[in-house]
Amino acid sequence: MLTASALLAGLGIGIPAAQASGDAPASGGAQAGCGQPEQPDFGPNVHIFDPGMPADTIQAQLDKDFEAQKDTQSAQFSSGRVAHLFKPGSYSVSDNVGYYTSVAGLGQNPGDVTINGDVTVDAFNESDEGSALQNFWRSAENLAVKPSSGTERWAVSQAAPFRRMDVQGDLALYPASYGYASGGYLADTKVSGKTASISQQQWYTRDSALGSWDGGVWNMVFSGTSGAPASTFPDPPETTLDTTPVSRDVPYLYVDDSGNYRVFKPALRTDASGPSWANGATPGDSEPISQYRVVKPGDTAADINSSLEAGCSLFFTPGIYHLDQTLNVTNPDTTVLGVGYPTLIPDNGVDAMHVADADGVRVKGVLFDAGTSNSKSLLTVGEEGKHTDHSANPVSLQDVFFRVGGDVAGKATNSLVVNSDDTIVDHAWAWRADHGKDGTVGWTTNTADTGVVVNGDDVTATGLFVEHYQKYQVIWNGQRGRTIFFQNEMPYDVPDQGSWNSSPDTAGYAAYKVGDGVTSHEGWGLGSYCFFDTNPDVSSYHAFEVPQNDGVKLHSLLTVSLNHRGTITHVVNDTGDVTPDGTTPVNVPNYP
Repeated sequence: MLTASALLAGLGIGIPAAQASGDAPASGGAQAGCGQPEQPDFGPNVHIFDPGMPADTIQAQLDKDFEAQKDTQSAQFSSGRVAHLFKPGSYSVSDNVGYYTSVAGLGQNPGDVTINGDVTVDAFNESDEGSALQNFWRSAENLAVKPSSGTERWAVSQAAPFRRMDVQGDLALYPASYGYASGGYLADTKVSGKTASISQQQWYTRDSALGSWDGGVWNMVFSGTSGAPASTFPDPPETTLDTTPVSRDVPYLYVDDSGNYRVFKPALRTDASGPSWANGATPGDSEPISQYRVVKPGDTAADINSSLEAGCSLFFTPGIYHLDQTLNVTNPDTTVLGVGYPTLIPDNGVDAMHVADADGVRVKGVLFDAGTSNSKSLLTVGEEGKHTDHSANPVSLQDVFFRVGGDVAGKATNSLVVNSDDTIVDHAWAWRADHGKDGTVGWTTNTADTGVVVNGDDVTATGLFVEHYQKYQVIWNGQRGRTIFFQNEMPYDVPDQGSWNSSPDTAGYAAYKVGDGVTSHEGWGLGSYCFFDTNPDVSSYHAFEVPQNDGVKLHSLLTVSLNHRGTITHVVNDTGDVTPDGTTPVNVPNYP
């Protein structure tokens, strides 16, 4: 992601003067007796607050964690991981949210926990130069917020979801400085007032209710959201779908009336509009924490696999987890749930996780960080060529993040491979690092071919961010795939054109390639940007490469050359003009 100084050459942004409640029966798959009491020890990196604690005591802990996690220079690739969890009640505190920090309510519904204050992300540091372009890896979930000034600020870029939130006021998605930001993702949320994106380059909002919306730079996409603007792409650049074709909100930890911990698993929704909790409790199933292994730093891959084999689900607490063997999720309805950005690092070239071709597996809130020996993939779901119908109970991958380089000189051929039919990919950022610690970033250092490969049929992606991979960013081979919102940057560090051609006759690699044999595919709100900083003479022939047939349809496409460092010749296939200077988008409203 560009630094603020690299992007100041001009975006031309005008700055304006449920159904089931209580404890439903547990769903099948995971089994009881996984070694956890109903009120487990979540370890030292999880801070649980209750309304009986003095506000000053809570505030002191929040401030201590923020000071440790706020700095872009020192904390962005640090080992610190933390979660702030609030039991049901009301709190007069404010939480500034730094790197690798999750803030969440422990109620069954957002209104069960109220923050009379702020849960804030901003351009916190002097080194940020007023920019939020590197405000990654932090989250807020399952809270009601009554902001002290009337405006909640969540000025983030990638991998920073804002979910199941009830904002009783306005929501600002941009820094107080009006500096640049490259977000972002919001879902299952209600904002009573105005939501303003202003300097955000792009943003995706799913299944929410907004009082109103203001702003649009390149690519603002909405599905199933009341209060969203009408579709007017490209002027202004807003794309709105009345409903989300298929969605399922994230599993989450909560405390029941007896003080016991449970995990709620929201039900599948089709053609959804509005928050899942708008008409009462979110429909779904509840499981006791006793059906989970609470994973803590120091647990080995063998220990974790033993629990998976025994039928347990996993609750990952914040920390760094080195894996000397692949984690194998084989049982239907297994949940892998993380808070505080638990980070899985495969060692010695193993893959981090394989999910079997099974119904109902959910993976949420995990960062997969490539190790220094090449992995074939970081996460693989299902078996290639096995087309089992999972439409009634699909696999869902939510808030899953992938990193190759930045912290270590990571290597992975592919980050995410989806083979299972009907899988839902709901908010993913696959990132080959363009910056990081010394010695961790370079064309031959953090090597990674492709971010996301989809071989399964009927796969839906909502909120897909894929950046800087060395060949295709996304390869979609499955039939009837759908993507609602795609954000991409091509690799910055291509050394020369000869090193980066997908064929002798085609310069560069498309960001989003739909396989030649695909006869049905649709996408909405798809943007790809280039910044060939190492060699500005490099170009890519097109950003989107798709078969030419009536069943493949793309809507609201754009390309941008950031600071005119290199070019993209066409937007999709042979359609669309070359990217001009001035960091100006080239737009194609519909293709074909």
